[in-house]
Amino acid sequence: MLVIVGYVIVVGAVFGGFAMAGGHLAALFQPLELLMIGGAALGASFVGNNAKTLKASIKALPGALKGSKYSKAMYMQLMTMLFDVLSKVRKEGLMSIEGDIEKPDESPLFSKYDLVVHDHHLMEFICDYLRLMVSGNMDAMQIENLMDNEIETHHVEAHAPVHFVAKLGDGLPAFGIVAAVMGVVHTMESVGIPPNELGELIAHALVGTFLGILLAYGFVGPISSLLEQQLDESSKTFQCVKVTLLASLNGFAPALAVEFGRKVLYSTERPTFSELEDHIKQSKSK
Repeated sequence: MLVIVGYVIVVGAVFGGFAMAGGHLAALFQPLELLMIGGAALGASFVGNNAKTLKASIKALPGALKGSKYSKAMYMQLMTMLFDVLSKVRKEGLMSIEGDIEKPDESPLFSKYDLVVHDHHLMEFICDYLRLMVSGNMDAMQIENLMDNEIETHHVEAHAPVHFVAKLGDGLPAFGIVAAVMGVVHTMESVGIPPNELGELIAHALVGTFLGILLAYGFVGPISSLLEQQLDESSKTFQCVKVTLLASLNGFAPALAVEFGRKVLYSTERPTFSELEDHIKQSKSK
Protein backbone atom coordinates (compact mmCIF):
# COMPACT_ATOMS: atom_id res chain seq x y z
CA MET A 1 0.00 0.00 0.00
CA LEU A 2 2.83 2.41 0.85
CA VAL A 3 4.32 1.77 -2.60
CA ILE A 4 1.13 2.97 -4.29
CA VAL A 5 0.92 5.99 -1.96
CA GLY A 6 4.55 6.84 -2.72
CA TYR A 7 4.02 6.60 -6.46
CA VAL A 8 0.95 8.83 -6.24
CA ILE A 9 2.99 11.44 -4.33
CA VAL A 10 5.80 11.29 -6.93
CA VAL A 11 3.40 11.70 -9.84
CA GLY A 12 1.39 14.41 -8.09
CA ALA A 13 4.45 16.42 -7.05
CA VAL A 14 6.23 16.26 -10.42
CA PHE A 15 3.36 16.59 -12.86
CA GLY A 16 1.26 18.75 -10.54
CA GLY A 17 4.14 21.18 -10.07
CA PHE A 18 4.74 21.27 -13.80
CA ALA A 19 1.08 22.06 -14.47
CA MET A 20 0.97 24.71 -11.73
CA ALA A 21 3.96 26.40 -13.36
CA GLY A 22 1.95 26.71 -16.56
CA GLY A 23 3.31 23.69 -18.38
CA HIS A 24 1.19 21.63 -20.75
CA LEU A 25 0.95 18.00 -19.58
CA ALA A 26 0.20 16.81 -23.10
CA ALA A 27 3.74 17.79 -24.10
CA LEU A 28 5.10 15.17 -21.69
CA PHE A 29 3.13 12.34 -23.27
CA GLN A 30 5.75 10.83 -25.56
CA PRO A 31 5.05 7.10 -26.01
CA LEU A 32 7.91 6.69 -28.50
CA GLU A 33 10.37 8.06 -25.93
CA LEU A 34 9.02 5.54 -23.40
CA LEU A 35 9.39 2.79 -25.99
CA MET A 36 13.04 3.65 -26.60
CA ILE A 37 13.92 4.00 -22.91
CA GLY A 38 11.96 1.00 -21.64
CA GLY A 39 12.82 -1.27 -24.53
CA ALA A 40 16.54 -0.53 -24.38
CA ALA A 41 16.64 -0.98 -20.58
CA LEU A 42 14.74 -4.27 -20.81
CA GLY A 43 16.94 -5.55 -23.62
CA ALA A 44 20.10 -4.68 -21.72
CA SER A 45 18.71 -6.52 -18.67
CA PHE A 46 18.25 -9.65 -20.78
CA VAL A 47 21.86 -9.41 -21.91
CA GLY A 48 23.25 -8.83 -18.42
CA ASN A 49 21.31 -11.51 -16.49
CA ASN A 50 20.80 -15.24 -16.86
CA ALA A 51 17.38 -16.91 -17.01
CA LYS A 52 17.50 -17.87 -13.32
CA THR A 53 17.95 -14.24 -12.24
CA LEU A 54 15.22 -13.02 -14.59
CA LYS A 55 12.73 -15.59 -13.26
CA ALA A 56 13.61 -14.78 -9.64
CA SER A 57 13.20 -11.06 -10.31
CA ILE A 58 9.80 -11.46 -11.99
CA LYS A 59 8.68 -13.61 -9.05
CA ALA A 60 9.97 -11.12 -6.45
CA LEU A 61 8.48 -7.93 -7.93
CA PRO A 62 4.82 -8.55 -6.94
CA GLY A 63 5.96 -9.07 -3.34
CA ALA A 64 7.32 -5.52 -3.27
CA LEU A 65 3.78 -4.18 -3.60
CA LYS A 66 2.60 -6.08 -0.54
CA GLY A 67 3.21 -5.22 3.08
CA SER A 68 5.85 -7.12 5.02
CA LYS A 69 4.73 -10.51 6.32
CA TYR A 70 7.42 -10.43 9.00
CA SER A 71 5.28 -8.92 11.73
CA LYS A 72 5.31 -9.32 15.50
CA ALA A 73 2.46 -11.84 15.18
CA MET A 74 4.52 -13.96 12.78
CA TYR A 75 7.54 -13.97 15.10
CA MET A 76 5.32 -14.82 18.07
CA GLN A 77 4.04 -17.85 16.18
CA LEU A 78 7.56 -18.84 15.12
CA MET A 79 8.98 -18.75 18.64
CA THR A 80 5.93 -20.43 20.16
CA MET A 81 6.22 -23.21 17.59
CA LEU A 82 9.91 -23.65 18.37
CA PHE A 83 9.07 -23.75 22.08
CA ASP A 84 6.49 -26.50 21.47
CA VAL A 85 8.94 -28.53 19.38
CA LEU A 86 11.77 -28.22 21.90
CA SER A 87 9.45 -28.97 24.80
CA LYS A 88 8.30 -32.17 23.08
CA VAL A 89 11.93 -33.11 22.46
CA ARG A 90 12.81 -32.46 26.11
CA LYS A 91 9.91 -34.57 27.39
CA GLU A 92 9.76 -37.41 24.85
CA GLY A 93 13.16 -37.40 23.16
CA LEU A 94 14.35 -36.38 19.71
CA MET A 95 12.78 -39.38 18.00
CA SER A 96 9.31 -38.13 19.01
CA ILE A 97 9.41 -35.38 16.36
CA GLU A 98 10.61 -37.58 13.48
CA GLY A 99 7.12 -37.91 12.01
CA ASP A 100 6.46 -34.16 12.37
CA ILE A 101 9.57 -33.07 10.50
CA GLU A 102 9.11 -35.63 7.71
CA LYS A 103 5.59 -34.40 6.91
CA PRO A 104 5.27 -30.91 8.41
CA ASP A 105 2.12 -30.11 6.38
CA GLU A 106 0.30 -32.96 8.10
CA SER A 107 1.81 -32.48 11.56
CA PRO A 108 -0.55 -31.37 14.37
CA LEU A 109 2.52 -29.87 16.03
CA PHE A 110 2.97 -27.37 13.19
CA SER A 111 -0.52 -26.99 11.74
CA LYS A 112 -1.76 -24.32 14.19
CA TYR A 113 1.04 -21.94 13.20
CA ASP A 114 -0.28 -20.92 9.79
CA LEU A 115 1.89 -17.80 9.37
CA VAL A 116 5.01 -19.95 9.70
CA VAL A 117 3.89 -23.10 7.87
CA HIS A 118 3.04 -21.09 4.74
CA ASP A 119 6.67 -19.97 4.49
CA HIS A 120 8.05 -23.08 2.79
CA HIS A 121 11.69 -21.97 2.80
CA LEU A 122 11.61 -21.30 6.53
CA MET A 123 9.86 -24.60 7.29
CA GLU A 124 12.38 -26.47 5.17
CA PHE A 125 15.20 -24.80 7.11
CA ILE A 126 13.64 -25.72 10.47
CA CYS A 127 12.87 -29.31 9.53
CA ASP A 128 16.29 -29.92 7.95
CA TYR A 129 18.15 -28.92 11.11
CA LEU A 130 15.75 -30.72 13.41
CA ARG A 131 16.44 -33.78 11.25
CA LEU A 132 20.18 -33.32 11.77
CA MET A 133 19.57 -33.02 15.51
CA VAL A 134 17.58 -36.26 15.43
CA SER A 135 20.42 -38.02 13.63
CA GLY A 136 22.72 -37.18 16.54
CA ASN A 137 25.88 -37.33 14.41
CA MET A 138 26.74 -33.60 14.46
CA ASP A 139 27.71 -31.34 17.33
CA ALA A 140 26.54 -27.75 17.85
CA MET A 141 29.59 -26.18 16.21
CA GLN A 142 29.20 -28.24 13.04
CA ILE A 143 25.50 -27.42 12.78
CA GLU A 144 26.18 -23.72 13.41
CA ASN A 145 28.76 -23.65 10.60
CA LEU A 146 26.33 -25.37 8.25
CA MET A 147 23.56 -22.95 9.23
CA ASP A 148 25.80 -19.94 8.58
CA ASN A 149 26.71 -21.25 5.14
CA GLU A 150 23.07 -21.91 4.25
CA ILE A 151 21.93 -18.49 5.46
CA GLU A 152 24.71 -16.85 3.44
CA THR A 153 23.68 -18.84 0.35
CA HIS A 154 20.05 -17.82 0.86
CA HIS A 155 21.06 -14.17 1.19
CA VAL A 156 23.21 -14.20 -1.95
CA GLU A 157 20.58 -16.03 -4.00
CA ALA A 158 17.75 -13.77 -2.81
CA HIS A 159 19.88 -10.70 -3.56
CA ALA A 160 19.72 -11.39 -7.32
CA PRO A 161 16.37 -9.54 -7.82
CA VAL A 162 17.69 -6.59 -5.79
CA HIS A 163 20.75 -6.36 -8.02
CA PHE A 164 18.59 -6.77 -11.16
CA VAL A 165 16.23 -3.92 -10.27
CA ALA A 166 19.07 -1.67 -9.07
CA LYS A 167 20.97 -2.11 -12.35
CA LEU A 168 17.77 -1.53 -14.31
CA GLY A 169 17.23 1.75 -12.46
CA ASP A 170 20.86 2.78 -12.93
CA GLY A 171 20.56 2.40 -16.70
CA LEU A 172 17.35 4.37 -17.19
CA PRO A 173 18.89 7.91 -17.02
CA ALA A 174 21.48 6.90 -19.62
CA PHE A 175 18.83 5.47 -21.94
CA GLY A 176 16.84 8.67 -21.36
CA ILE A 177 19.83 10.59 -22.70
CA VAL A 178 19.94 8.22 -25.69
CA ALA A 179 16.28 8.96 -26.42
CA ALA A 180 16.95 12.71 -26.02
CA VAL A 181 19.91 12.57 -28.42
CA MET A 182 17.75 10.74 -30.95
CA GLY A 183 15.20 13.53 -30.58
CA VAL A 184 17.89 16.18 -31.07
CA VAL A 185 19.10 14.38 -34.21
CA HIS A 186 15.55 14.44 -35.53
CA THR A 187 15.31 18.14 -34.65
CA MET A 188 18.56 18.96 -36.46
CA GLU A 189 17.17 17.25 -39.56
CA SER A 190 14.25 19.67 -39.44
CA VAL A 191 16.03 23.01 -39.01
CA GLY A 192 14.18 24.49 -41.96
CA ILE A 193 10.75 24.28 -40.34
CA PRO A 194 9.08 27.28 -38.59
CA PRO A 195 10.48 28.21 -35.13
CA ASN A 196 7.33 27.18 -33.24
CA GLU A 197 7.48 23.66 -34.72
CA LEU A 198 11.21 23.49 -34.12
CA GLY A 199 10.69 24.42 -30.45
CA GLU A 200 8.13 21.65 -30.12
CA LEU A 201 10.61 19.09 -31.46
CA ILE A 202 13.27 20.29 -28.99
CA ALA A 203 10.79 19.99 -26.13
CA HIS A 204 9.91 16.45 -27.19
CA ALA A 205 13.59 15.54 -27.28
CA LEU A 206 14.19 16.84 -23.75
CA VAL A 207 11.31 14.75 -22.44
CA GLY A 208 13.51 11.67 -22.97
CA THR A 209 16.03 12.83 -20.37
CA PHE A 210 13.21 13.79 -18.01
CA LEU A 211 11.49 10.39 -18.29
CA GLY A 212 14.71 8.42 -17.82
CA ILE A 213 15.58 10.26 -14.60
CA LEU A 214 12.02 10.19 -13.26
CA LEU A 215 11.61 6.45 -13.87
CA ALA A 216 15.00 5.70 -12.32
CA TYR A 217 14.74 7.70 -9.10
CA GLY A 218 10.99 7.95 -8.69
CA PHE A 219 9.85 4.43 -9.57
CA VAL A 220 12.48 1.73 -10.17
CA GLY A 221 15.22 2.73 -7.69
CA PRO A 222 12.91 2.74 -4.64
CA ILE A 223 11.68 -0.77 -5.51
CA SER A 224 15.29 -1.99 -5.35
CA SER A 225 15.66 -0.49 -1.89
CA LEU A 226 12.38 -2.05 -0.75
CA LEU A 227 13.38 -5.50 -2.02
CA GLU A 228 16.65 -5.23 -0.10
CA GLN A 229 14.78 -4.38 3.11
CA GLN A 230 12.49 -7.39 2.60
CA LEU A 231 15.54 -9.59 2.06
CA ASP A 232 17.06 -8.44 5.36
CA GLU A 233 13.78 -9.19 7.13
CA SER A 234 13.58 -12.70 5.67
CA SER A 235 17.16 -13.42 6.76
CA LYS A 236 16.28 -12.40 10.30
CA THR A 237 13.79 -15.27 10.62
CA PHE A 238 16.53 -17.78 9.77
CA GLN A 239 18.84 -16.20 12.33
CA CYS A 240 16.10 -16.45 14.96
CA VAL A 241 15.67 -20.18 14.27
CA LYS A 242 19.43 -20.71 14.22
CA VAL A 243 20.03 -19.08 17.60
CA THR A 244 17.09 -20.89 19.20
CA LEU A 245 18.08 -24.36 18.00
CA LEU A 246 21.74 -23.84 18.89
CA ALA A 247 20.77 -22.73 22.40
CA SER A 248 18.77 -25.95 22.75
CA LEU A 249 21.69 -28.03 21.47
CA ASN A 250 23.90 -26.39 24.10
CA GLY A 251 21.57 -27.59 26.85
CA PHE A 252 19.33 -24.60 27.52
CA ALA A 253 15.70 -25.22 28.44
CA PRO A 254 13.07 -24.40 25.76
CA ALA A 255 11.98 -21.21 27.56
CA LEU A 256 15.58 -19.91 27.58
CA ALA A 257 16.26 -21.12 24.03
CA VAL A 258 13.38 -19.05 22.59
CA GLU A 259 14.59 -16.09 24.65
CA PHE A 260 17.89 -16.34 22.75
CA GLY A 261 15.90 -16.24 19.51
CA ARG A 262 13.80 -13.29 20.67
CA LYS A 263 16.90 -11.22 21.33
CA VAL A 264 18.12 -11.30 17.71
CA LEU A 265 14.90 -9.78 16.29
CA TYR A 266 14.63 -6.16 15.22
CA SER A 267 13.22 -3.95 17.97
CA THR A 268 10.24 -2.92 15.81
CA GLU A 269 8.92 -6.51 15.66
CA ARG A 270 10.46 -8.02 18.80
CA PRO A 271 7.84 -9.02 21.38
CA THR A 272 8.60 -8.32 25.01
CA PHE A 273 9.47 -11.18 27.35
CA SER A 274 6.01 -10.95 28.92
CA GLU A 275 4.21 -10.88 25.57
CA LEU A 276 6.00 -13.99 24.39
CA GLU A 277 5.44 -15.77 27.70
CA ASP A 278 1.71 -14.98 27.64
CA HIS A 279 1.43 -16.13 24.03
CA ILE A 280 3.11 -19.45 24.87
CA LYS A 281 0.77 -19.95 27.82
CA GLN A 282 -2.27 -19.24 25.65
CA SER A 283 -1.00 -21.70 23.05
CA LYS A 284 -0.67 -24.40 25.71
CA SER A 285 -4.24 -23.85 26.90
CA LYS A 286 -5.73 -24.42 23.44
